Amino acid sequence: MAVCQSGKEMQRDFLILGNGKRSAHGQSLNKEAECNFQVQSISTLYLSLNFSVVAKRGIRRKPKRKYGCHYLIYYAYFMIIFSLVVSGIFWQCKKDGCVMAKQQAVARDTFEKVMLPIYAPADFVPVCGKGSRVWDQQGREYVDFAGGIAVTALGHCHPALVAALHEQGEKLWHVSNVFTNEPALRLAQKLIDATFAERVFFANSGAEANEAAFKLARYYASSKISPYKSKIIAFHHAFHGRTLFTVSVGGQPKYSDGFGPKPADIVHVPFNDLDAVKAVIDDHTCAIVLEPVQGEGGVMPATESFLKGVRELCDRHQALLVFDEVQSGMGRTGKLFTYMHYGVTPDILTTAKALGGGFPISAMLTTNEIASAMHVGTHGTTYGGNPLACAVAEAALDVINTPEVMAGIEERHALFVEALANMNAKYNVFTQVRGMGLLLGAELSPEYHGKARDILHAAAAEGLMLLNAGPDILRFAPSLVVEFADIHEGMMRLEKAIGAVIAKKS
Repeated sequence: MAVCQSGKEMQRDFLILGNGKRSAHGQSLNKEAECNFQVQSISTLYLSLNFSVVAKRGIRRKPKRKYGCHYLIYYAYFMIIFSLVVSGIFWQCKKDGCVMAKQQAVARDTFEKVMLPIYAPADFVPVCGKGSRVWDQQGREYVDFAGGIAVTALGHCHPALVAALHEQGEKLWHVSNVFTNEPALRLAQKLIDATFAERVFFANSGAEANEAAFKLARYYASSKISPYKSKIIAFHHAFHGRTLFTVSVGGQPKYSDGFGPKPADIVHVPFNDLDAVKAVIDDHTCAIVLEPVQGEGGVMPATESFLKGVRELCDRHQALLVFDEVQSGMGRTGKLFTYMHYGVTPDILTTAKALGGGFPISAMLTTNEIASAMHVGTHGTTYGGNPLACAVAEAALDVINTPEVMAGIEERHALFVEALANMNAKYNVFTQVRGMGLLLGAELSPEYHGKARDILHAAAAEGLMLLNAGPDILRFAPSLVVEFADIHEGMMRLEKAIGAVIAKKS
């Protein structure tokens, strides 16, 4: 592990220091201690020299007057130079991230004490990542096929993203929506140039982008067509975020029940069922909202006939077509956005996750006509369009939206599918492998239904980070530039994990 430290070095530091305390720059506290010791030693020497000189002068009963002035001048010069040397070393150490307050020791069990009990994270705590490899507090290495749920599209700590963050971090961090900033304007223009869009709104998460999209759809219909045009048609097993509005549009009651009255006039129908949409759409419908590839719903791509039929229905009833590409966008399926595979253009598109490559940012894209319904004050966010986030997202877009990266996605897709097919030939554990690009779902055979999380735990034990999409589906969302060797190694670890689950079952 040449990036953060070698695994052995990291383990050594954790054994010495306890609980894996590390600096913000990924350096071990041994480095910090060494640097602090250096500064403290020189400071001690400084004080000792000062004291000795003063003491020596103090015990002289009859100092020679003719040398007194010269002595004081030499002494002053010496101390000035010495002070500059000490200051230089101190500030260099501070620049290197060595001189800092020691961080509080934390471990996995700290989560149960301090965090809201709404997650069930893995038993290990990642502390460092590079490319498609991750290391935990004990220095153990993992291959990452989870990608932060389709977020780290360029792997961990991609040099272009790190450089963009560092450069912008020394310029401007935040100004709010009272002002605009250069990174936000550049990123908006690049998204417009690459898509159907003419206007962009930035936020911080997929849920915020979807919230803005749903509000815009209703506001546009109400102000431009009819105040009674508010129905939203969405789909079973969809996922659009965790705000009350977005979780209500999402078609999973387990996420929306128990929070009191939900926003009204939202209808859910089966995904990929055009007849079901025809049965509920009318002139009171303001929007149809869908994911071109349902992620949480089992990695289920839309059919071309379904999307084209939905587009026609929207046009017929003056309804807007909203594509949630929070998970499927930014190259995930082999094109910059999934709608480009189908030849079906939405009226509003949302993106997040991979947009920042790991830095929180989202965007809602739309046309001039639809954006014209809004005016100052109808929507907003303090952090949206943050200069740091937009600078990183611009760098991510510049790397992802290239022929080299896009071509490589399909090649990697084929490697995953082939490896899963070989695994299935041996264990007969999957009934179907589906998805697009590097958003893949492997559905477990009936014999192993409900075992997805067991396989995830077994995979972690073998050094593989993986996702599920419900109890019966393994989900893969690795880096778009994952090394072929990492795919091979990760699949070997998955095969061992599946073998362990099968052995335990029998």
